[in-house]
Amino acid sequence: MKLKLRLPIFLLSLCVLAANGPIQAEEPLLNMKELLDADTLKVKVLKDWHTVKGSVSTRQKLVSISVGDLLPGREYRVPVRMIVPSEGKAKGFHLTGGHQQSRIERDAQPRGVEKDLLEGGVGLVYTMVQVLAQSGQRELGNAARRKFAETLNPRYSIQYWGWPAALIRAATTAYAEKDHFEPGKVALSGGSKNGASPSVAIIHDKRMTAVHASVSPIWDSPLRLCDRKAWDELRKFNESYVAKLKKKDPQLRTSRLLRHAFLGGTYGPVYNDEALDAGKKWKDLEALAARMADQVFISRNLKALKARKVDLFFQPGTHDFVAFDIAWGGKHHPGIPLYLRANSGHSIREKHPAREKDEGNKTAFLLNHFFGGKDALLEPPAVSTSIEGKRLSVTVTFKPGSRAESGRIWWMYDRGPDGSAAYIRETFPAKQWKDMKFDAGKNAWTAEIDLDADASRIDFFSNHRKTIRHGSEKHSSYLSSPYTRVELK
Repeated sequence: MKLKLRLPIFLLSLCVLAANGPIQAEEPLLNMKELLDADTLKVKVLKDWHTVKGSVSTRQKLVSISVGDLLPGREYRVPVRMIVPSEGKAKGFHLTGGHQQSRIERDAQPRGVEKDLLEGGVGLVYTMVQVLAQSGQRELGNAARRKFAETLNPRYSIQYWGWPAALIRAATTAYAEKDHFEPGKVALSGGSKNGASPSVAIIHDKRMTAVHASVSPIWDSPLRLCDRKAWDELRKFNESYVAKLKKKDPQLRTSRLLRHAFLGGTYGPVYNDEALDAGKKWKDLEALAARMADQVFISRNLKALKARKVDLFFQPGTHDFVAFDIAWGGKHHPGIPLYLRANSGHSIREKHPAREKDEGNKTAFLLNHFFGGKDALLEPPAVSTSIEGKRLSVTVTFKPGSRAESGRIWWMYDRGPDGSAAYIRETFPAKQWKDMKFDAGKNAWTAEIDLDADASRIDFFSNHRKTIRHGSEKHSSYLSSPYTRVELK
């Protein structure tokens, strides 16, 4: 009997990359020689360099470029808007893909951190990391999707190949404008597909020096590696969970909980059913993920990224169907810097009353990356726990010299496993949080939680503030402790 499990697009991309024969581990997902070649951009100037006045005066240029052939003989193109200070060259730039066609076609009026970057001599580069229907290439997008399902070739995947390649080609476009850009730092930011795509691009493109990604994949958990056992267990848990919900409320519609197009996923509708229907086997998906993992997961490339002095920061969300494996990540990669806003993620409407309302992480991250300064960002702390009777003691310890200004902890009992319907659906209760106490001698924040006697496990994380100053401005940056799950029985 054919096993049909719903996988996310990005996960499937990891799971179904074999095409017309096996792909060798050493074969790169992205051909950097091609993507760095400015002579193949096929630039179409839509609006040449011109001055744009506003709160900060800039020079801007809008072009259309060729990313490459998404299908044989079928070119994939994206717009690119380049923005530099009105005087002199930009040294490096901030690159984003989260723009709609209508917005990118208009002259930009940079505000907030973008204005700060320009005033500091850093450029901006805008492009489009969107479904092809939104850029007038719907038929190409549909054809590539069908071809990808039939062949399992990542070269035909807009999510896997096209979007990271678009970011790399946009960087190549900017640096080809030598009268307006000079080499410097290149930071990327964005959320969802605009968080996942930079996380892949930065692994391959050594020009890129930082990424701030929201609700995007980070690590190589068993679910992302298409582990058959993990997916079987997840399916069984969901079936049991939905059965309990139906028992309490027979009228409850549960089909979406079992077949949610995004459940356990990353950033788009799934392809696994199409691939399995085309004759692929689960073992093919599993083997392919193992061969390609080094090319797409930040967690697999930490040593190399550290050697390049790349700055990383992630905001995966506590309930996001894109970043669905934070419990696994907290256990296996506690040193990756991240921020968890309580009850956050795609489609989460129940905002936690104790959530941070002054968070300015992206601004603080970008200013710190490009300009440095006296206020360094917090470094990931270590977590230790102990249980005495019916009380859990939590200690969050920072390294010497990394001093947080606040500490607040949230917890939840018996949360469902990573990627499950319960994991996405059930939020941190409004009353299950408290401010922590600071131990100056140990540079640690502590809390004690009275345990629920009936609970089998407890999940928790804490958030810690540090103020980052840039000129006369102050920005509140927050860093989370590693997401921690403690078994109680």
